[in-house]
Amino acid sequence: MANLKTQGLKPGLLRQLGFFSATALVISNMVGAGIFATPGLMAGQLGSASIILACWGVGALFAFAGALSYSELGINFPSSGGEYVYLTHAYGPEWGFMTGWVSFFAGFSAPIAAAALAFSDYLGYFFPSLKQANATLVVGSGAFSLRLGGGQLAACGLIAAFTILNCFGVGRTAKVQNVLTSTKLIVIAGFVLLGFAAGSGSWSHFSEHAVRTSTVSLPAQFIVSLLWVMFGYSGWNAATYVAEEVRRPERTLPAALAAGTAIVAALYLGLNMIYIYATRLEDMKGVMAIGSLSASNLFGTKIAGTFSALMAISIVSTVNAMVTIGPRVYYAMAKNKAFFRAAASVDARWHTPVNAILSQGLCAMLMTLTPFPQLVYYIGFSLTLFTVLSVASLFVFRRGRPGWQRLRALQFAWPLIPASYILLGICMMVYGVIWQPAASLTALATVGAGALVYHFGVRARRV
Repeated sequence: MANLKTQGLKPGLLRQLGFFSATALVISNMVGAGIFATPGLMAGQLGSASIILACWGVGALFAFAGALSYSELGINFPSSGGEYVYLTHAYGPEWGFMTGWVSFFAGFSAPIAAAALAFSDYLGYFFPSLKQANATLVVGSGAFSLRLGGGQLAACGLIAAFTILNCFGVGRTAKVQNVLTSTKLIVIAGFVLLGFAAGSGSWSHFSEHAVRTSTVSLPAQFIVSLLWVMFGYSGWNAATYVAEEVRRPERTLPAALAAGTAIVAALYLGLNMIYIYATRLEDMKGVMAIGSLSASNLFGTKIAGTFSALMAISIVSTVNAMVTIGPRVYYAMAKNKAFFRAAASVDARWHTPVNAILSQGLCAMLMTLTPFPQLVYYIGFSLTLFTVLSVASLFVFRRGRPGWQRLRALQFAWPLIPASYILLGICMMVYGVIWQPAASLTALATVGAGALVYHFGVRARRV
């Protein structure tokens, strides 16, 4: 994109992010609430350590296949927006609008809310009133309940703080992000290494089983649980959303996506193993702040407090990464008259889409009222749907777009990698509708609402 000088008085985004910053965004956007909050909930669903590890392993292969596919898309479309850009060019403006619409709710606002709620639960180690289970006001029940308490208020405060920070320039935000990401990696590596070297765990936990809390058959539950895992891995495509602010995107994007996904896959394997090494599977069931429980079992309550605080800080970097990335999608849409016009406004001094940042922050704060498990299913289903459509667009572009640059890594056994991603993604969505209808149908309703908004509002404005 042209800079301020070539556009006269109209401010624009600047190419300020290098490989390290882009990779940091990928890692921070991935490593967060998913790995710090879902393994304990999956223990009751699957009931076996080996099956839990296999589920995260399949998720890693799935995410890496997606990252390779997005790398090819990213080098051909080096502009901010991610799926919005790809689907608009592949299927038309209506699909582009719907992916941006869903991104606003399920792609960023909901994951920001989920990460902030996980942050509150880890702080609950010190202040029990901040745990979601201790919400003071509950309206409704089960999947259709709303919860309000100290945990939700703390989550809203965290979201508000990083929303404000992101208004004051991506360069400043990237510096904060790099520090937070480095801290996160040190905390995770230290926790895993010290846990195995000096912690009071047991390898016998890997052969023990837990009584399953799910009535769904194990093969079907494995596929449904992949929606939880993909929530944990969501973010492997993060660098594509800020492509317009990445230096030399044709080289930086593929490298950042591949490196970030590979590093996170290794971290997740280590974390899942240390959780199981520290805690019997039966004792893990239903525990959201699984890191705190594992640290307590490994090192005792005094040292566990330190790790709980450090894990809470690690989740903070995830919130900041997603607060940074999401508004770039709405900005790209608004520039193309496919979103609210105000979202295209860039602050002349800070070069940030302030209106898009603020609206996302408000939506995320409202979503903290939703129960965490339903947020995870809603996010997993929604993101899988549009990443599958984006990966499928490769077949459209390779067949019909002149001058298309093909990524060498995808040429290996073409079309094995993108086809595998598409088939597994479809299976996950089908089983999600069958066994988790509330969250899955809510995700589909969000898509349908986007189609109506486009048909009756946006399309008429663009004509």
